[in-house]
Amino acid sequence: MSPETYAEISNLVIPTATVIYAIAMMSHALEWAMGRAVVVTAEAKADVLVASSSGGDLAVPAAPATGTTAAAAARSGRVEAASRIGLLLTWLGFVLHLGGVVTRGLAAERVPWGNMYEFSITASLAVAIVYLLFVHRYKLQWLGLGVTLVVAAVLGLATLALYTPAGPLVPALHSYWLVIHVAAAAISGGAFTIGGLVSILYLVKARAERRVLAGGTMSASLKRLPSAEAMDGTAYKVLAFAFPLWTFGVLVAGPIWAEYAWGRYWGWDPKEVWSLVTWVVYAAYLHARATAGWRGRRAATIAIVGWFVFIFNFVGVNLLVSGLHSYAGV
Repeated sequence: MSPETYAEISNLVIPTATVIYAIAMMSHALEWAMGRAVVVTAEAKADVLVASSSGGDLAVPAAPATGTTAAAAARSGRVEAASRIGLLLTWLGFVLHLGGVVTRGLAAERVPWGNMYEFSITASLAVAIVYLLFVHRYKLQWLGLGVTLVVAAVLGLATLALYTPAGPLVPALHSYWLVIHVAAAAISGGAFTIGGLVSILYLVKARAERRVLAGGTMSASLKRLPSAEAMDGTAYKVLAFAFPLWTFGVLVAGPIWAEYAWGRYWGWDPKEVWSLVTWVVYAAYLHARATAGWRGRRAATIAIVGWFVFIFNFVGVNLLVSGLHSYAGV
């Protein structure tokens, strides 16, 4: 097929994937909405204590508010069905998304991350990949709503506001370091997003657990989440995976590529500065956990700050600040 045909396929498949992700998001939203029944205090408190004593690896399934009844069991079944449908739709959206990125690369006859539109569809694909890789290993189905929301939003923004026709790269981008540098940034960015979403939900679950221990109640939708301690550990594992990749891609491959393109390894370009700031925040996160024993809310707060810094580096710097990376914008 010709590059024009590949471009047409990509331009059709990417919006279709966006719609599928949006439907998956609605399925996960329905899952959470159907699980809002209140759990009795004593039962929820026992689960919190068991999760804490077991090291935080216990994910407690949904339970009815007043014991096992036919209506409660049916409601729980509908919640699980919505979760499974959401995950299946996410897989379908991912397959279409992957096809759209691949055909974009075939249309441009190069790697598909030479401008802001292409990096957006590739980075959002990385978010979906990281989620689907870890969804069964760490039982991350509960993260489906946040992941599909982020991916659908990024793809929608890329399609409506950032689209650029497929074409050749500017001379400064003709280097195999482009492949290494941007691929590493996209994958680690996907992991940063997963870690940020987990950290946000950690704060929600930790607050609910404290309320239960004080004599309050917890909704069934929150009870379906793993314990706060388990979520804290999951965020750490994902971010510990992402940090070395970001270090290599941004602070090793990036300067090497800069020397090839501009004749210097480091020049305090806005993108370089904010990439370094992102690295410093996540280095502080890992250092605080390793040396000061920071866990829980303080660690989650740093992880969330790091994610927002990464988002600004990804979106704000490209769209609001001019610099040597501007040719890779819209």
